[in-house]
Amino acid sequence: MAPEGGRHRLLLDVDTGIDDAVALLYLLATPGVALEGITCTAGNVGARQVAANNLALLELCGHAGVEVAIGSEVPLEVPLVTTEETHGDQGIGYAVLPPPRGRVSGRHAVDVWLEAVRCHPGQITGVVTGPLTNLALALRTEPELPMLLKGLVIMGGAFHHPGNTTPVAEWNIHVDPHAAKEVFAAYEGLPVQKLPVVCALETTERIECTPAHVDAVARAAGAGPELLSPDDPAGTRSTSDNAVVACVSDALRFYMEFHRLYDQGYIAHLHDLFAVMVATGEAGFGERLATVDVETSSPLTFGQTVADVAGMWKRAPNARIVTGNDPAAVFELMVRRLSDLARMHG
Repeated sequence: MAPEGGRHRLLLDVDTGIDDAVALLYLLATPGVALEGITCTAGNVGARQVAANNLALLELCGHAGVEVAIGSEVPLEVPLVTTEETHGDQGIGYAVLPPPRGRVSGRHAVDVWLEAVRCHPGQITGVVTGPLTNLALALRTEPELPMLLKGLVIMGGAFHHPGNTTPVAEWNIHVDPHAAKEVFAAYEGLPVQKLPVVCALETTERIECTPAHVDAVARAAGAGPELLSPDDPAGTRSTSDNAVVACVSDALRFYMEFHRLYDQGYIAHLHDLFAVMVATGEAGFGERLATVDVETSSPLTFGQTVADVAGMWKRAPNARIVTGNDPAAVFELMVRRLSDLARMHG
């Protein structure tokens, strides 16, 4: 995912979501990143709430001109399940942002994807941090989409790691496993450099945000201390005068309370932040080739991602699975980028 001419052209598909929100803030603060558009799918919350969250975050950071388009509001074949208990009723925890002045695009997400890659073949990297519904629909319309993209990064799946939705399934894949199955099938046998880089739970759950990271963002922004404590009453809100710091703090506090509820500690897994850092080339990682398929029939393992690394299926690889990362480097970069954003727009 190395830049060409120092510029990254990204097309972002999200289900915003607390960790999607932090990922978007990082992208808005990163020099050389050009967001070609943000497409919305149902997942953490409904697609229309996702769009409202994206528009509000863009406005908060002075990027109101980025197109935000809604795609599918339901998975391909199964009923939609959302997770407000994880991300809050609006998807961004306790954070409250003013209603955005920007409007949702009149175009469908699929049209945004297809026009972008057809007009700029080989120049745009796709990043999907939610269910793969919109991408699957785009592939049905344009089977050459993988070759038209420069590359693709997916946050999803669990291979040698417990699931976070069922014992074996990760959330994004479980919401729409049929879409994921179609996407991986579309990439089978393509050149290695075109295969999706898959950031699954075994590496994204290593990105454990703590109260110290939030405090570091606030202090580096010149906004003073921002102290989140597990001893605080649930629902405590930030008192920061910096709007970006308050947004990040209030969103992540909710996420930390959720993780503590499930005995994971007072932390927040920032899955999507790592995925977008992979897309910008700022996060180092190890990888291995595999052929990935998704279970869509078994009630016991529905939504499980299965990776054939040894070639037992005698099928060509269709994914580059991330095998290692550096959480400390991810958070050093997060603090630097988000504090810059807070100084500029807080």
